[in-house]
Amino acid sequence: MKNIKLLLPLLFITLLGFTQSIDFSKTKLNPVQVSMNQIEQNGEKIIVVLKDTAVKKDDEATFVKLSDIAFQNGSIEINVLSKLKPDAPAHARGFIGIAFRINNSNDKFECIYIRPTNGRVEQQLRRNRSIQYFSFPDFKFDRLRKEAAGEYESYADMGLNEWIKLKITVDGQKAKLYLNHNTEPSLVVNDLKHGADLSGAIGLFVDIGTEGFFKDLKIIK
Repeated sequence: MKNIKLLLPLLFITLLGFTQSIDFSKTKLNPVQVSMNQIEQNGEKIIVVLKDTAVKKDDEATFVKLSDIAFQNGSIEINVLSKLKPDAPAHARGFIGIAFRINNSNDKFECIYIRPTNGRVEQQLRRNRSIQYFSFPDFKFDRLRKEAAGEYESYADMGLNEWIKLKITVDGQKAKLYLNHNTEPSLVVNDLKHGADLSGAIGLFVDIGTEGFFKDLKIIK
């Protein structure tokens, strides 16, 4: 009985998982085809990310890579805010999200991002494309949209210039995105294209026309 009592706290911790709050000032941050700036607002450390204008294609390796954090399965939580740059092209949507399982050479990773401008427009088709999954390099949004329309995109209420909480849970070949403490996922991906075994770093992802802000990163394993 005594041994069982000793094991209960350990079992409780195992069931809950281990939560790691990331201090950006103490983490190795590597900009990959982006520019990065660290600022502080109201005592909070925030990473500001802009895509390199030399990168013209969409859904590329454009993120700040947290190279010293290895991730395979678990949860990633972060607060994000996106603004459109003054020179943003007409097709810019405030693209911002999280890349995960990034390999060492940055040529394989999974990613889920949001399009905040789509969340409250009057056109339903654009609303249906508020959230996007893609897998680099072979399964970008355009291929997935062509081959499996609606399977890797979904709707959720969101907007520019507001903090949005993202939570991505990953288990083997499955991933889910939760927004703003919702108990039900806004996107479910059942077949991550790199399979169940890929492991790697986490990246703060932006795409064209976006000034992206990231804070309060937590990793739960």
